[in-house]
Amino acid sequence: MSTAPTVLWFRRDLRLGDHPALAHAAEAGGDVLALFVLDPALLDPAGAARRDVLYRALGSLDEALDGRLLVVKGDPGTAVPKVAKAVGAEAVHASEDFGPYGRRRDEQVGEKVDLVFTGSPYTVSPGRITKDDGDPFKVFTPFYKRWQEHGWRDPADTSASTASWIDPGDVSGGPRRVKVPSEKHHVDAEIGEKEALSAWKDFVDDRASGYGDERNRPDLDSTSRMSVYLKYGMIHPRTLLADLKGKAAEPYRRELCFRDFYADVLFQRPDSARENYDKRFDKIELDSGKHADELFDAWCEGRTGFPIVDAGMRQLVSENWMHNRVRMIVASFLVKDLHLPWWRGARFFLQHLMDGDIASNQHGWQWTAGTGTDASPYFRVFNPTTQGEKFDPQGDYVRRWVPELRGVEGKAVHALKDGRPEDYPEPIVDHKHEREEALRRFAAIKD
Repeated sequence: MSTAPTVLWFRRDLRLGDHPALAHAAEAGGDVLALFVLDPALLDPAGAARRDVLYRALGSLDEALDGRLLVVKGDPGTAVPKVAKAVGAEAVHASEDFGPYGRRRDEQVGEKVDLVFTGSPYTVSPGRITKDDGDPFKVFTPFYKRWQEHGWRDPADTSASTASWIDPGDVSGGPRRVKVPSEKHHVDAEIGEKEALSAWKDFVDDRASGYGDERNRPDLDSTSRMSVYLKYGMIHPRTLLADLKGKAAEPYRRELCFRDFYADVLFQRPDSARENYDKRFDKIELDSGKHADELFDAWCEGRTGFPIVDAGMRQLVSENWMHNRVRMIVASFLVKDLHLPWWRGARFFLQHLMDGDIASNQHGWQWTAGTGTDASPYFRVFNPTTQGEKFDPQGDYVRRWVPELRGVEGKAVHALKDGRPEDYPEPIVDHKHEREEALRRFAAIKD
């Protein structure tokens, strides 16, 4: 055990509880400097909503540390070694990052400092769940079975008192300490570790028992909305799993496993963040040009003339969140009704979602597009009208987000067979025709 200081570099783990890297840094024996680097490479493409969440989470973490969070701005490859040198640290501790950019960044930082990884943002870190021959899984169901067999650690017992924290005001010679920026609040949610734990308790107490039956209903407040807290690690999935016991909790455990699965897919195939996982789809016919751009704009703005699609897109822009069932419906519409590339929609989502996570977002889109691992069959084309009738049976979700349709009662709001209000657009495409066209294009590339 050394008495030299260490640095705890926070990234996607903006909490003090259940924090293995914090425990390891404290066990090293010396005082600990809490560090966060505002990295332009991650901030610039993040979108206002995610920056808002990040800045507020950092403010909450700094408050929990009694103002002892050192925030600097710049390239981590330069900033982290400078901080370590300034404080005289022998090592920099962090939770491991498995994303394409994070791995490149950490390799660069690790060339200059002793970078020690403990834990990750996932229940089971990418690369650990494999087939018997060591190959990665390409299908979710067997991954889920092996994931359950593998198991996971109990939550780590950590808190602010775990370490002796260095006051950043006592550090000189490193990068300039900056004040955590602020965005105009884009997110209508309380942000921070305390808020994450409170939101989880509310879900467990009030809604978890009905999650399996009601999770596909966007008209009901039946989901946990924990994705925004998981995005920046204000809570760890192990903390959630510790409260999920028995068969009734299986639907939610599966969702947490999906998060691990998609992270593993991205770890194995970094190119899949931007390219088709299934390379056969590189040959599929996609629309482009002025008319395609006009259709894309109509989709983005929620004026397609398909009520459930428009409701979802308006919720996204207004709340910076969208119900998962509706995410699948609007994605299917973009790819299979408008014949536009999935990555255009995925990029728009990441610009607006407060919980935007590149692994889950990109591979959720690829599942719907049929281009990914464990993909939806190419012939599955969601009918937005029947999807609306099934999952928003009284039309309450549509009326909440499409005020032009508030005068239409019940499920009639989806098909609008009795006519449309003058201020609500006609459908921008004929779904039946575009479904047949999508099937024709898919069949042309099928083996």
